[in-house]
Amino acid sequence: MCGIAGMFRFDRTPLDVKLLEAMTRSLAHRGPDEEGYVLLASDGKSKPVAVVNSLSNSVREIPPEYGVGLGHRRLAVLDLSPLGRQPMASEDGLIWITYNGEVYNYLEIRRELMALGRRFRSVTDTEVVLQAYEEWGIPCLERLNGMFAFAVWDGGRNRLFCARDRLGMKPFYYRVGSNRLIFASEIKALLEDPLLKSSPNVHIIYDFLVLNLQDHTDETFFEGIRQLSPGHFLLAERDKVHVEEWWNVRPRPSQRWSGECTPTAAFTDLFRDAVRIHLRSDVPVGSCLSGGLDSSSIVCTLRQCLPSSEIQTFSAYFKDRGCDERPYIRAVASKARTKCVEIMPDERRLLAEMPAILRAQEEPFAGTSYLAQWEIMRAASQQGVKVLLDGQGGDELLCGYPGYWGSYVGDLIRSGFWRKACSEGSAYIRQQGRLHPTVVSNLARAVLPAHLVSDVRFGLKRHALWLDPDFCAAHRSRDHAGLSYSRECGTALDNHIASYLRTHSLPALLHHEDRSSMAFSVEARLPFLDSNVVEFLLGAPPELKLSRGRSKAILRDALAGVLPPEVAGRVDKMGFSTPQDRWLRETWRPELEILFSSPSFEQRGYWDPKQLRKAYERYCRGEIEIGSSVWRWVCLELWHQRFFS
Repeated sequence: MCGIAGMFRFDRTPLDVKLLEAMTRSLAHRGPDEEGYVLLASDGKSKPVAVVNSLSNSVREIPPEYGVGLGHRRLAVLDLSPLGRQPMASEDGLIWITYNGEVYNYLEIRRELMALGRRFRSVTDTEVVLQAYEEWGIPCLERLNGMFAFAVWDGGRNRLFCARDRLGMKPFYYRVGSNRLIFASEIKALLEDPLLKSSPNVHIIYDFLVLNLQDHTDETFFEGIRQLSPGHFLLAERDKVHVEEWWNVRPRPSQRWSGECTPTAAFTDLFRDAVRIHLRSDVPVGSCLSGGLDSSSIVCTLRQCLPSSEIQTFSAYFKDRGCDERPYIRAVASKARTKCVEIMPDERRLLAEMPAILRAQEEPFAGTSYLAQWEIMRAASQQGVKVLLDGQGGDELLCGYPGYWGSYVGDLIRSGFWRKACSEGSAYIRQQGRLHPTVVSNLARAVLPAHLVSDVRFGLKRHALWLDPDFCAAHRSRDHAGLSYSRECGTALDNHIASYLRTHSLPALLHHEDRSSMAFSVEARLPFLDSNVVEFLLGAPPELKLSRGRSKAILRDALAGVLPPEVAGRVDKMGFSTPQDRWLRETWRPELEILFSSPSFEQRGYWDPKQLRKAYERYCRGEIEIGSSVWRWVCLELWHQRFFS
């Protein structure tokens, strides 16, 4: 895993090598092993200027024909030799790449390219991506199974080609100015630009505070800075920048199985292959373990792939009732024979570290569960583990959230399958012992007119007394500007899955997975987002995911006998759960009361400070449950102080 940075100049003004160096060095945590640069000319004649380590000390004057600069910070995971240094050039020196990520099927693509007569100097996936682009051009993206964000300078075509993986596991941010494009793995690198006078993006702040959305568009919390959307590529040529989609999350045609190849057998093989291929590394690999179904499935399958190797797992726990997952964690650790590292995060230290945490995350985040994840990554780094497997994506693809049941039952009702709708709904209630509110709202969304449920939902949120009415009125159009669930798929459940993959859930999870792991120079890998697993599940019928009151039905069936019974039968959903309400109501209350009364907080313009303080007092007395909103107030204010004080 690495950090990338670069610039593409539209005119003949000199390249700013000091800026390129500052941008790249701001990403040192992403790649502590090596630093490299290349300066490239667009005239097709001048030789590339490649530099290892200090750029500004090596290059004094830049001729005007040099219009492209690429920077790289390396975290060596595959081929630890100098042959893996970046930026990396093609054999003829016309094409250069700066690359962040892992392409897990690089060995298979390498063999395919060698059969076409290509030769390789290294055993890195970077060189495979470079030569795949040489051989197939932009369509090479369809062959890559992995997480990646990269930039390729194509000297033969005089263009910069940048791409991001299907679901956005690896980040890519950019800014287009009057005379140049700059890009990097993280926002903080772009903030090194003295010409960028960034300000808070109030549209995105509204979406965060009112709609509880983040990473749902290509806009960021910083005005003028955009992210390349998942499954998109960018081309920069002359004075033009063009962005285009190369992959989408729309459902695939339903698959058919016959004979011994049952859906469960097919998924079992796919999932085991996904875990196996995610182990390709020249450094130690461990795994997160929350005790939930997804991480437990990875750990138990990991033991099948490595029957005699030592496996380290990392878990966070709390003594609070409702947050203590140690019984499940220890059951899995015992079953899979792992060396389990258990961490109990210190909430006092976490609050004190919020400025540093926000610098790493770069944007506000919607809950304290990300703080538990932060501690997991810190512990892995302290143990010398450079690669961690994690379970992100399982809930979104396999319908692990309660609201999916509402969409599914609504589809059955709309299709006239009343008996099955009643049967599945009753089975769900028996399993859970209650009816979750999101089941009701998503059932209504499935059977009522498209706008009705969203109008009611957004209206209730927008009229919360603690919000500033003028702020809400100014952004009311955001409520339906593509931010509610799309209706482009055939069923409510497919629309629900697509929205959670694209806007409402997964993008924010991936954002913070990347930042928390990279802050400690740890690479997080996500087997559930293996492209073969994703394609299979997008084409799987709903009854393979939701059946007889069970979510993730096919995963439970595939790992029957592999998982401990108490984990395989879990129906609650916790994840990296934290005692957020206790922290906000008790542990952090003195600091929060000071924060909510500070002059900067009162002058933000997003909220009514008096009404907000009243709401917080009622929350602390247990009269209302608004912990999620309280945390967003806190996180947004601390973010303001960190980046715009």
